Amino acid sequence: MNRIIRLQMLALCFVLLATVWVNAENWPCWRGPRGDGSSLDEHVPTRWNGETGENIVWKTPVPGVGHASPIVWEDRIFTVSCLVDSQERILLCFDRRTGRQLWQRTVVTSPLETKHQLNSHASGTPATDGKLVYVTFLEVQGDTIDARNVSKSRPVTPGRMVVAAYDFDGNQIWKVRPGEFVSVHGYCSCPVLYEDLVIVNGDHDGDSYLVALDKATGQTVWKVDRLNNTRSYVTPLIREIDGRIQMVLSGSHHIASYDPRDGSMHWQIDGPTEQFVASMVFDGQQFYMAAGFPTYHVMGIRPDGTGNVTDTHVAWHSTRAACYVPSPVVIDGRLFVADDRGTVNCFRASDGQRLWRERMARHISASLVTAGGLVYFLSDEGIMTLVRPADEMEIVAENPLGEYCFASPAISQGQIFLRSEHHLYCIGAPTD
Repeated sequence: MNRIIRLQMLALCFVLLATVWVNAENWPCWRGPRGDGSSLDEHVPTRWNGETGENIVWKTPVPGVGHASPIVWEDRIFTVSCLVDSQERILLCFDRRTGRQLWQRTVVTSPLETKHQLNSHASGTPATDGKLVYVTFLEVQGDTIDARNVSKSRPVTPGRMVVAAYDFDGNQIWKVRPGEFVSVHGYCSCPVLYEDLVIVNGDHDGDSYLVALDKATGQTVWKVDRLNNTRSYVTPLIREIDGRIQMVLSGSHHIASYDPRDGSMHWQIDGPTEQFVASMVFDGQQFYMAAGFPTYHVMGIRPDGTGNVTDTHVAWHSTRAACYVPSPVVIDGRLFVADDRGTVNCFRASDGQRLWRERMARHISASLVTAGGLVYFLSDEGIMTLVRPADEMEIVAENPLGEYCFASPAISQGQIFLRSEHHLYCIGAPTD
């Protein structure tokens, strides 16, 4: 009888461990495993304080300056930074259990490109498939040309996009320069992985493009022109909908859906503005877009179109939220949009009715994330405000970090990873 009980208890332990493993996710790229800021991890922390050390597992210095988010794969954390004095753009690897820096590699050394004051020289979040880590920077020679699409003439540094792949020991596998890039706002492009491809957005104030590279070699598999040659910084979102693989992104005066395997276009919507930064999200029914500059828009878009669907597939359109940089989230039938100036909007996702609008912070650069049925808003001041999805604003917690934050959060295995101006933080329970 005791032996049977022991076997039953052992089987139960295996079931519990398997459940924990299924619910524990890596955070392998910009906005996480689904590219939309959502985490399926359970027991994600809701209370911490960086100043007192409450629920801070570790805090480690990050050399250089950068706004790229951390990514997590099992026991490794990766991010990128810029060593301003030596003009090096670097890839960093940390031990997720202790925060110890394992290695640092220089990807590019070149003069610092011109940029917007809210951008950095290392803003593109890396991506990994568990085998290689893919990074991208801008390489310039230091010469300047007159900026395009600006109200006042100013010099800007043209350059080339650099994409590189490293293994987990820091060995460079390949490095390529798939296209030119120039923008008065600087550079930021986050690689997206799909099947055997690394896809990078090259929207800029020149001959804009999307390019797909072979993950193993870096060779160009396909490259397609964008329509309007205007700077935007949107990371594509990939979804399979009714048997059709769609890669959607806004930018360069339009919104479009492509086949990620060959770059062919499914559909497009003209406008509604010039420049875009926030990535799109999808709730199984509609895509949602938030933008931009110089005018501001939020849209619900039906995904089943072909060709130009400007007049037929915009389910709803609001101009009542001034969102530009932070990417939104959709949860429990509600779309949450934060504008740069710290105001949060909650829309009913089905029809675009705004349910509430409240001022939350002075300024928000980081994109939103969700976990455990809550929405996490990180302000530039480093205060994370947790809100419950509801028809009225319901704040669950406000957690100060004590440092400025411009990078978006990462969530993995029940822990939150925050990159501040000078440190990388692990928040939650320690791992074994």
